[in-house]
Amino acid sequence: MDNAIGEFLRARRELVRPEDVDLEPGGRRRVSGLRREEVAMLAGVSSDYYVRLEQGRERNPSAQVVDALAHALALDEDATAHLHALARPRPRARRRRREHVSPALTSMMAAWTTTPAVVLGRCLDVLAGNDLGRALFAGHTHSDDLVRLVFLDPDARDFYPEWEHVAVNTVGGLRAAAGLDPDDPRLIETVGELSVKSADFRRLWARHDIRRKKNETKRFRHPLVGELTLSYEAFTVNGAPGQQLVVYHAEPGSPSAETLALLGSLTA
Repeated sequence: MDNAIGEFLRARRELVRPEDVDLEPGGRRRVSGLRREEVAMLAGVSSDYYVRLEQGRERNPSAQVVDALAHALALDEDATAHLHALARPRPRARRRRREHVSPALTSMMAAWTTTPAVVLGRCLDVLAGNDLGRALFAGHTHSDDLVRLVFLDPDARDFYPEWEHVAVNTVGGLRAAAGLDPDDPRLIETVGELSVKSADFRRLWARHDIRRKKNETKRFRHPLVGELTLSYEAFTVNGAPGQQLVVYHAEPGSPSAETLALLGSLTA
């Protein structure tokens, strides 16, 4: 990750079609997406300066230049924030301590007997969960690691009926974590293993999508109780940077609410 900003810009440039930004496609193009000079023109910077950015010879563009590049590449809010983070000089990396969930948060989740809840770490591993949250992801080879569950578990595509959508968001969430601390040994280990073992992970990681976990509706096909459609909200744990509390919810009176209640009774 020595040239993180250059890798990000190049990957995002290759995903933008000329017609997406009101440019004529022209004749034969030797590159997928936009040319470097087209991004430079759209951002209002010189081609030479933009080339230096992609090559890693210029690493600290101003906030104004970052915003201009984000606009030129049609980046959304999360991707723009990620680009700003990459452009800021980072302090010397400190040795990471093992992640722990506060006892108060664990106790609070335990009281939610009808609501699945889990705490995710920097690399989307499940650090803690209440009984129903653990039960939601139980029964897999990688039940405690949501990234490995998606890409390495043999039953992942059955568990997630909309697997491609889940996979895109999962890699995007891991990319967001990478922007916070690209030198995190756990992150480097995770990306390295998945890059070797999963062609799908390699394909999606190369896109440099950013998907911060916020809220969404997700479908599951649970091995014990069958189909579930749950909404979730993700909350930042302020006392533990990088951790997220994810709370799931079924629409009251829906078949999924009945199925979730059945899962709860089996868990009890």
